Amino acid sequence: MKKRTFLATTLGAAALAPLAHAGGNARGPRTPALLTVTGNIGKPNRGPLDPVLDQMMAKQKIKFDKACVFDFAALAAMPAVSIKPTIEYDNKVHTLSGPLLADVLKAAGVTGDAGKLAMQAVDGYAPTISLADARKYRFIVATHMDGQTMALGGLGPLWGVYDADRFPEMAAKPVGERFALCPWALYHIDVAA
Repeated sequence: MKKRTFLATTLGAAALAPLAHAGGNARGPRTPALLTVTGNIGKPNRGPLDPVLDQMMAKQKIKFDKACVFDFAALAAMPAVSIKPTIEYDNKVHTLSGPLLADVLKAAGVTGDAGKLAMQAVDGYAPTISLADARKYRFIVATHMDGQTMALGGLGPLWGVYDADRFPEMAAKPVGERFALCPWALYHIDVAA
């Protein structure tokens, strides 16, 4: 077996092991989870946090008994929305696309408008927004920027973001102050009642 084939097979199997061990089932993803939604959800597809296999979550003090996980394919299969905000990193307009956050939450079994969302990035940054505001501002889980997938180590692979330019109260702020509720490298959302 060639070295690259061996590595791809081995790494692929290792990436899938946490899903099988964590209680993933036929409804759960077949490839590594990119987004884990916990808390007040009605459609879990994996079991509780495993402190050994879910190292980053455990170190960031995340706890849950059940979760709904999404891989890239599951997010890409949802209807995509495109927005064109001026982003703070280069002060230019970019096209961001991905499913509405409300649709992702609906797929996880989140109902109603009451509640709060803590959206957590891989670096631990976790802004909290009301579910009503996430819907009002039409937050998306961006998977693409300017037609390209976003890499981990950049702004991706997922970015919880909205089009601040479309809302007068946000557009009036300096561009560097418009995105405090928008974690890039988003990987976990906790839904509180």
